[in-house]
Amino acid sequence: MEDNKTNGNTMTSKEDIMLMENEDTTCKAEVESDSKTPEQLLYKITDNPPIYMSIFFALQQVLLSLSGSLAISTFVADVACASDFPDIKTDLLSSTMFMNGVTTLLQVTLGIRLPLFQGATSVYVIPLLALQRLDTNFCSVQGFSPSATNESATSNMTSTYEMESKRRLAFFRLQEFQGSLILVGIIHCLVGLTGTVGFLMKFIGPVTIVPTILVGGIFISRSSSKFAKAHWGISAVTACTSILLSLYLSKVNMPCPAWSRKKGFHVYWYPLHRVFAILIGMLVGWAMAAVMTYAGALTDNPNEAEFLARTDARAGIITDATWFRVPYPNQFGAPMVNVGFFVAFLIGTIVSILDSIGDYNACARICNVPPPVAHGINRGIAVEGICSALSGAIGCGHATSTIGANIGAIGVTRVASRNVFLWVGLIYMLFGMVGKVSAVFITMPYPVLGGAMIIMYGMFNGIVLSNLHSVSLSSTRNLAIIGIAILVGLMVPYWLEKNPHDINTGNAYYDSIIKNLLANPNLCCGILACFLDNTVPGTIDERGIGGWLKPYEVQRSQYSEGQEVYMPLIPKKWLSNKIMRYIPFCPFQSRKLENGNTNGDTPSLI
Repeated sequence: MEDNKTNGNTMTSKEDIMLMENEDTTCKAEVESDSKTPEQLLYKITDNPPIYMSIFFALQQVLLSLSGSLAISTFVADVACASDFPDIKTDLLSSTMFMNGVTTLLQVTLGIRLPLFQGATSVYVIPLLALQRLDTNFCSVQGFSPSATNESATSNMTSTYEMESKRRLAFFRLQEFQGSLILVGIIHCLVGLTGTVGFLMKFIGPVTIVPTILVGGIFISRSSSKFAKAHWGISAVTACTSILLSLYLSKVNMPCPAWSRKKGFHVYWYPLHRVFAILIGMLVGWAMAAVMTYAGALTDNPNEAEFLARTDARAGIITDATWFRVPYPNQFGAPMVNVGFFVAFLIGTIVSILDSIGDYNACARICNVPPPVAHGINRGIAVEGICSALSGAIGCGHATSTIGANIGAIGVTRVASRNVFLWVGLIYMLFGMVGKVSAVFITMPYPVLGGAMIIMYGMFNGIVLSNLHSVSLSSTRNLAIIGIAILVGLMVPYWLEKNPHDINTGNAYYDSIIKNLLANPNLCCGILACFLDNTVPGTIDERGIGGWLKPYEVQRSQYSEGQEVYMPLIPKKWLSNKIMRYIPFCPFQSRKLENGNTNGDTPSLI
């Protein structure tokens, strides 16, 4: 042992040596404790919380994502020219919620198997909204009116004919959405099944993914403000309550009564307020809105934004909702393909794949598991393609993708159990079939949803930034690429929004395509970041990709769970079959690895 020189003494007493050893042991324990982030998770991915707790956890995740599903379904109805038909809007929302459940179950069981919510995504709707804004005759009923008209028809009959024409146009648009989505979903699925994603991961690293997803999180603030502006006070109370419970009181446990056969009635200490922080915040905001509604503190003028803060603003939805309805394929008619819509959805697919890769890594980061492996990513993208095709066939008018806000909720609640998201899928399917139940949650005041979005997307943006842990932030190269990509991703759509006529090629069709491409912030930011990251000189480690390519054994000790979380639901004996080497969406394990030899073929990212 080296001499410890203190005040010129070269000798160390036995007591000093013991004290040093104790301090060293204590320091090691503290370092290990600090490095073990798994203790921050109350439930890991493979943990099984009690059923009653899982249902509450799942209900919280459902409530968080319900506002987004409602908004996207409303956008689809608007783009499909069906805003004047409440029955079509109800059917669209019912189909969206039902498919949210189906696709979530498929992703958690057959896909990448991370605790992810697979739901309605706006990346497929934004291009359509851009097309609608560019085409003033998008919802024109010319050519769809009934051929048999009478010059002596009354104004009521004329109005009836006009409504029938609009309904036919709405069904026609939805049929075009169906066919285009099915075709795009098949392409999306093939990208995963053929292993193309694993190959692309060699060129797509954190420097590309982080700014791309972050721009989307920042851009979504516009939608969040539309909900919150109904009443900023209620939104602030909702958000502040969640922040107080999840952050300021994160180290505090509260007494919870319980009963068991062994202990009888007893009290145990549990961070219940932290687990249900967002749900409690939403309930507090909802209660505040109810008190203000019945106290007359909120306006009853439907033309004012504050009206949507009332708890009775949309009470008619509950009355008009049906009790039971199961969405079915081709409910709006036989699918058709529109080239313009197909191109718009294809753009959405590219952004969705890039978004999903970022979400997979963000979810793995927050769950403290190794970065997603190649077979897991390929399988997840393939299942997303299947889900997109199914959503198109059902008539949702949009595809599905992993939703980042729910990943942010995992970071707040510290509940990463896969079983919770199985319950999320079942609850969403129930809501999609029982209209009265879902209608109750749909009537939630807008500012309550806005307050929940503040903490959800705020937490998600932080999680996205955490993916930069493997990137050299002291590198001017990386800082420049990230900064420029974010700036351009926000600047170009804003410029196009303010100056829509600056692009003029002389052909309106090509103008609309160019505008549709440039109006998407994720696409602008992602393409630029990927181009710069792969052309500007830089090492693999400097770019952050090296951290994803390191052998599993090197990093295993710092994770709460290993790569087994990505294993598909197939017999273990099959994993050692040599044919698995040639299936991109399945892992391969040599028999040596199964016998405990870590020198076997470990599943890797690329």
